[in-house]
Amino acid sequence: MGKVTGFLEFDRQEQKYQPAGDRIRHFREFTLPLSDVDVERQAARCMDCGVPYCHTGCPVNNQIPDWNDLVYNEEWEEAARNLHSTNNFPEFTGRVCPAPCEEACTLNLEDVPVTIKTVEQSIIDKAWAMGWVKPIPAAVKTGKSVGIVGSGPAGMAAAQQLARAGHEVHVYEREPKVGGLLRYGIPDFKMEKALIDRRVSQMEAEGVVFHTRVNVGFDVGAKELAERHDALLLTGGSEEPRDPQIPGQDLSGCHWAMTYLVQSNRRTSGEDISHEAPILAAAKHVVVVGGGDTASDCVGTAFRQGAVQVTQIDIRPVPPQKEDKLASWPNWAVKFRTSSSQAEGCNREFQTGTVEVVGEDGRVTGVKCVKVDAKRQPIPGTEFVIKADLVFLAIGFSRPVHVGMLDELATAFDKRGNVKADDVAYKTSVDKVYAAGDMRRGQSLVVWAIREGRQAARAIDLDLMGKTELPR
Repeated sequence: MGKVTGFLEFDRQEQKYQPAGDRIRHFREFTLPLSDVDVERQAARCMDCGVPYCHTGCPVNNQIPDWNDLVYNEEWEEAARNLHSTNNFPEFTGRVCPAPCEEACTLNLEDVPVTIKTVEQSIIDKAWAMGWVKPIPAAVKTGKSVGIVGSGPAGMAAAQQLARAGHEVHVYEREPKVGGLLRYGIPDFKMEKALIDRRVSQMEAEGVVFHTRVNVGFDVGAKELAERHDALLLTGGSEEPRDPQIPGQDLSGCHWAMTYLVQSNRRTSGEDISHEAPILAAAKHVVVVGGGDTASDCVGTAFRQGAVQVTQIDIRPVPPQKEDKLASWPNWAVKFRTSSSQAEGCNREFQTGTVEVVGEDGRVTGVKCVKVDAKRQPIPGTEFVIKADLVFLAIGFSRPVHVGMLDELATAFDKRGNVKADDVAYKTSVDKVYAAGDMRRGQSLVVWAIREGRQAARAIDLDLMGKTELPR
């Protein structure tokens, strides 16, 4: 905890943003950090609540009251050590995690939870600035080799844990750079990619070997990798888009959301995209179908590219402005939320179904919509058309891609098409092969991927060595 009476003395203070008119002119991060004194006051608000529900609200079980107390007492370096004991990459989660820990905070019963996410980001940013984050190579090597397919947050977390346990770790990544959708799916205005590069350098110094531009199942056989290593961990994510089968979605100008975001991120980082047809929102009317984080990222990206108007279509009804605390707390509540991207000028259409993507001469000109009832059935006579030059389909992902690696390995799948493995042993139906992250659990948060990568690393270390000191 922090100061006994801190929650009574100090108001909740959040990070502020650059004005929307300024931040849409660039792709850099736009949050304005708090001063050390302000962060220490926010940490002081952590109360002696008896049962810290924030622990279980956080998928990696961060010891939040502990490092709040350390920050309040100006013991920042020890706070950084504590934070790293449960989370390999707090600079990632401190920026892109929706903070279920704050929803679970006891002070959220009064709608003023501790600014846990802000304190977390402040701790790790200070740790890097002060040089406290250093490589931790293993003192003794085990002689065992582990291959990891996919370098997203699950693969990176597993790789770092296994390398520190003394194993030889090789990470195979299809793309030119490490990071998976953390790099290619999340825009730089939410998280700049130098943060990933910095961690990659640390991990390389710890012995992790990254192999980029290697598409397992095509460039190299999955079975060959399984034979090459003592264990093979699959962390390739969930990339098969959920197909709404909307008439007209094959028209020119209608794209999957991730196709758009990946190209934009490549362009921002200076990668060569000359072989791709450009998808740019400049001077265009944009419609985004979907109400989640990916849809919001499309909105923010379109504004930064100079879109004339951006409209987001959500089939769900308008959520309540305030949740029923007694029915929802300490769990994540369904309530009206506005992302920073939506706040930049997005038109939001709730309780709206997408009937058809309409066009002329093979090109998108609009999206035909209809209002729906509580059961998501169309309401007769409510049809309307939204003008559109670009349409992005952002309704989530259904499962990992099966073609290639998974078909070759012939792993068993669960009923949703994810690789079948439990969350204790993380073993697939194929000997020596494990699975973690979105590839196992389905589309989820970065913080869940880190948790699964850490737990899978522990399971692999236990299987290889008969014992393990890695935390679960």
